Amino acid sequence: MEKFKFEKLVIWQKAMDLGEKMNLLTTNFPKKELYNLSSQLVRAVDSVALNISEGAIGQSNLEQNRFIGYAIRSLAEVVTCLHKANRRNYLNEEDFKKFYDESFHLMNMLLAFRNSLK
Repeated sequence: MEKFKFEKLVIWQKAMDLGEKMNLLTTNFPKKELYNLSSQLVRAVDSVALNISEGAIGQSNLEQNRFIGYAIRSLAEVVTCLHKANRRNYLNEEDFKKFYDESFHLMNMLLAFRNSLK
């Protein structure tokens, strides 16, 4: 039941999935991080999907390219938050690697999509 253009984009679907996984991940972070790292990670990962959708709605390729750039920057922020969480021992190495690899894959997809808009 996809009615919006962005719902068909695999990058949007992957970003949505990653957002839900990261949201669950942060439930295991210490309470002291609720308004710090947990919040920052969830906001950054949600921003990836939000920017993909915003750029896809009736925008020119140039405008969509700009919003994909915002999504890429947000994903870089997600990766930095993952590193912070890993250094603070809020997640194990296996989870870090899983989320890092998934982020890296999505980053490559976003870059390829942006390059296709030129």
